[in-house]
Amino acid sequence: MGVADLADYPWDAVAPYAARARAHPDGMVDLSIGSPVDATPDIVRDALAVATDAHAYPQTVGTPALRAAIADWYARRRGVPGLTAAQVLPTVGSKELVALLPLLLGVTVGDVVVHPRAAYPTYEVGARLVGATPVASDDPREWPAQTRLVWLNSPGNPDGRVRDIPSLRAAVARARALGAVIAGDECYAELGWDDPWDVEPIPSILDPRVVGDSLAGVLSVYSLSKQSNLAGYRAAFLAGDAALVAGLLTARKHLGLMLPAPVQQAMVAALGDDAHVAVQKARYRRRREILRPAVEAAGFRIDGSEAGLYLWATEGKDAWESLGRLADLGILAGPGHFYGAHFPQHIRLSLTAAEDRVAEAARRLRSANR
Repeated sequence: MGVADLADYPWDAVAPYAARARAHPDGMVDLSIGSPVDATPDIVRDALAVATDAHAYPQTVGTPALRAAIADWYARRRGVPGLTAAQVLPTVGSKELVALLPLLLGVTVGDVVVHPRAAYPTYEVGARLVGATPVASDDPREWPAQTRLVWLNSPGNPDGRVRDIPSLRAAVARARALGAVIAGDECYAELGWDDPWDVEPIPSILDPRVVGDSLAGVLSVYSLSKQSNLAGYRAAFLAGDAALVAGLLTARKHLGLMLPAPVQQAMVAALGDDAHVAVQKARYRRRREILRPAVEAAGFRIDGSEAGLYLWATEGKDAWESLGRLADLGILAGPGHFYGAHFPQHIRLSLTAAEDRVAEAARRLRSANR
């Protein structure tokens, strides 16, 4: 299978619902795509501006300052001490890494790529790109012997579920028994809402309580798109097993997958400043506190969603029917069909709209239920 064989981009199917929502007299409230709307922090923009004299090719491996900042951030924010420069690597956003990791690891026809049951669709795209078989499973006991790569996503997109230490430990142990690489997609880890994640840090797959004294076969993937409003910068990175990182670095050098030098400098600033992350989390918390009760008052049940950037909701109907109901209120959501075959009655609502638009969506939902 090649790129030309991939199915049509799924979000194109939402276009008719967007048209219905835009026809609302007070305009559309777009809660479908999780694209940040808040300003990039000044500390990051200033660092980018200073670094604009970028006449030389950037380093695929990342500058020493960036690699040190990534390692320091894992120790400070993720409970992963002692990472070295050889165990971290910047990436051009996280989506390209998710899509290309099977290719870069040599996964091929006959191999299995495991991903969550409620899953960001790019995990499956990456598997199909190399002719591997994608398997949706959250239970390590189900993972077949042919598994070469396992994707975890905690907190999950779209369902906001968090894997605790015992769950992560069991997953890593099973992947190692199979001889598979296991990668944790953790880009919503700063956004914990419900007990215990409102006070406890969400654990990383690289946490020593998970992996023991070895990172063998384990990778963590992270993005600054959400916590720092850097989606337009394509600022992300991975960390973990030094041997895997070295192999990925070599492949990425051949493919020219390098971050622009100014973006690398901006990432150093973002990773070194926790204050702006706390400010952004507070914004999302307020939006969630406005939207969640209104969604529930409108007859939806919220599942999971204890962390992350979305509400994962169902009213017990096909997701397209729910999308139509919301579109008539001028609200656009994402259908559960996009996130695997197991959740055809769920919708995903993003917290990334501006607060006044979230409040408007809440008002419409409450009014419609009277």
